[in-house]
Amino acid sequence: MTKEKIKDAIYTRRYIYNFHYHLIWVTKYRNQTFTTEVLSNEMKAILQQVADDNDIVIEKMEVMPDHIHMLISFPPSKAPASAIKALKGRSAYIFLQNHPEIRCSQYWGGHLWSPSYHMSTLGNMSKEVVEKYINDEKYTETNKKPHKGAQWWPIHPMTKVTGFPANIN
Repeated sequence: MTKEKIKDAIYTRRYIYNFHYHLIWVTKYRNQTFTTEVLSNEMKAILQQVADDNDIVIEKMEVMPDHIHMLISFPPSKAPASAIKALKGRSAYIFLQNHPEIRCSQYWGGHLWSPSYHMSTLGNMSKEVVEKYINDEKYTETNKKPHKGAQWWPIHPMTKVTGFPANIN
């Protein structure tokens, strides 16, 4: 008798796990840093290397001009905060070392990322829904045009709330 494989689960020698996290974080001051394909692809490569070094599986990733979307998974032995610290900390260090001109012009304090982030488990939402959202974000972000004078507020993407609140002075 064979056991059925669990859909989307990751099998290791010690355990089977099915943790999938949707992770979003922004650049410091929401600076538009990854504005070219070259910079975006470089950050993707850096994040992939950091993930590989830290036993993190990147299932889907998009690098937007001022933020990152990732669908990740990692073993239960790793705390979510340590995974985020590794991804944000190491990627910032490597990227700013490679681009001292960006460090001087946009990040004089030496911090590429804002200290905050959003992380949620998929729960009963399918992995495919989140993958589609991350993929679609790449295309909708470039077409987004806020109303004149409106402040764009990043919100959790799965809520039904509009991203354009009233102007706050």
